Amino acid sequence: MKLIERHFYMKQLKRVQGTPEIKVITGIRRCGKSKLLEAFAQYVSRNDALANVIHVNFNLLEFEELRDYHALYHYVESHYREGRNNYIFIDEVQMCPSFEKAINSFHASEKYDIYITGSNAFLLSSDLATLFTGRTYEIEVYPFSFTEFLQYYNYTNPYEALKIYITAGGMAGSYLYADAEDKYRYIADEVFNALLVRDIITKHHIRNKVLLERVSDYLMDILGSLVSVRKIAAALASHHNKSSDKTIGSYIDYLCKAYAFYKIRRYDIRGKRYLNTEDKYYLADPSFKYARLETKNPDFGHVLENIVAIELLRRGYEIYVGMLYQKEIDFVAIKQNEKLYIQVSDLITEDKTFEREVTPLLAIRDAYPKLLLARTQLPSYQYEGIQIIDIADWLLQS
Repeated sequence: MKLIERHFYMKQLKRVQGTPEIKVITGIRRCGKSKLLEAFAQYVSRNDALANVIHVNFNLLEFEELRDYHALYHYVESHYREGRNNYIFIDEVQMCPSFEKAINSFHASEKYDIYITGSNAFLLSSDLATLFTGRTYEIEVYPFSFTEFLQYYNYTNPYEALKIYITAGGMAGSYLYADAEDKYRYIADEVFNALLVRDIITKHHIRNKVLLERVSDYLMDILGSLVSVRKIAAALASHHNKSSDKTIGSYIDYLCKAYAFYKIRRYDIRGKRYLNTEDKYYLADPSFKYARLETKNPDFGHVLENIVAIELLRRGYEIYVGMLYQKEIDFVAIKQNEKLYIQVSDLITEDKTFEREVTPLLAIRDAYPKLLLARTQLPSYQYEGIQIIDIADWLLQS
């Protein structure tokens, strides 16, 4: 398989190299966590003359005897070198039962710089504080960004490449398959179905797999639309999948904790408060929608919105759906003292569409930047204080 350096995440790892936290690489199944860990271990070996790298990959049979936390502890301790910078890299750490006891002991000794990856079923963001008594630093890895997609395929025309990326997505394992049907079979079976079974059903002891699939498919079908748990339950009940609001809500929560979906809340811009009745859900990667539901209803507008949402999260923004005078702004993106208002559209060549997209932005009275992202294939320009940017150009700005 062709490998590229994932510069965005390598920068994050380099920034925290040598810090006392337990560095935990998280993200959806098959997004490249293991390859990233391996690449950083190699970087450390090349660039730190005093490095003593202790690397355990539980995917490899040679480390099978370490699947006991006592054995793991003694293995690492036996490879410790006094006077060196001792690094621990452990991949698929959950394959060692009670692994957290060994990791916490390594951390308490203050002798190691620790990096781990593992299954989403065992290293959920919400579980890290419970698992580890020491401080953790989480690096969330997403599927290939548009920038990485271009880098992988050496595309030179970003506008044409975006047309492909919309449906191909960023699950790099699928790039090995030449046929579209084979790509989607890999995404549906090896990634998404495995996520449902191993990261959700097994962990939460779910008996009704069909209902879980119906919930995930429904969220994909209404991608980027405001919806409540009650509406989802009612919609599924109308198709003979009756269940309680509580169960549906729990299933959605599991899907989000496994990094399959991201829940985006509504924010009242004028009242400066969060709204609780309806939310939006975006997929970790748009290819899941096409792999599960096929491309009969491509819905490129909402898929482009999904791509922008994930890119904003990747860049470290908190994002919300903005509400102002009954009008919706796709994203209010906040990072420290920075705030952006963003509308996303497929095409804005028709006056009616353009007017619909800019009207909510024009109603905002504060001075924070306002962006309209669309497939213009034009250099960026201004319209009454709103910056109009081609989506491909914006995605490459990171």
